[in-house]
Amino acid sequence: MSSTLAKIAEIEAELLDLPGIIEGAKDGKGRGRQVIAVARTCNLILIVLDVLKPLGHKKIIENELEGFGLRLNSKPPNIGFKKKDKGGINLTATCPQSELDAETVKSILAEYKIHNADVTLRSDATADDLIDVVEGNRVYIPCIYVLNKIDQISIEELDIIYKVPHCVPISAHHRWNFDDLLEKIWDYLKLVRIYTKPKGQLPDYTSPVVLPYSRTTVEDFCMKIHKNLIKEFKYALVWGLSVKHNPQKVGKDHTLEDEDVIQIVKK
Repeated sequence: MSSTLAKIAEIEAELLDLPGIIEGAKDGKGRGRQVIAVARTCNLILIVLDVLKPLGHKKIIENELEGFGLRLNSKPPNIGFKKKDKGGINLTATCPQSELDAETVKSILAEYKIHNADVTLRSDATADDLIDVVEGNRVYIPCIYVLNKIDQISIEELDIIYKVPHCVPISAHHRWNFDDLLEKIWDYLKLVRIYTKPKGQLPDYTSPVVLPYSRTTVEDFCMKIHKNLIKEFKYALVWGLSVKHNPQKVGKDHTLEDEDVIQIVKK
């Protein structure tokens, strides 16, 4: 297992090169549990496959990761679940269900010795979805399948691969299509770069403040810089896609967009 830093879209990202996952990894074979435990902590997983025999290897790796609680390229099930002391199983569905009904839900929960709970199904859910929610130890991580050795296939085969979701074809030997891979990595990381502009100076485009896509308010930005900054915050001046005018005076609840420039004015 090795680690290195790589520059992706002007930010430094740590790349962990994990040993290959073999069949039985989730049960500890080939240090599999250690490898998968590290994978669970990552923001993005890249699975490198031989383009000449990708499907077999892809299925093995997916099965091992899923067996250890990783869910690739999927969102947590939209299911509300709350255990209670009494009252039995109360099932509420806000939309039609093709697989789960009251008896099925009761049967699944009984396997976990749960006989009193409120369950709310907010989307068409499966039994596996409910099990994931009950188990509660699942992690949902984006994944890119990197198909190597495209120099050994035809143009027609390459066209087909380009249509496969979450896949990027490359040739490591010839360094082909690395730009597409880096672009896809940036898209899947869902990060936002915010540049700072000290008063009376030009913006600093060399060291952006990086925020997760789900937390991009001015307050989030301030907390990333220093937790005391929000206490001294008066307003901010913002340049970029998130504002109508450049600059625009905004408050702490304003939502920033990628590559906005911000200047904080203190009290």
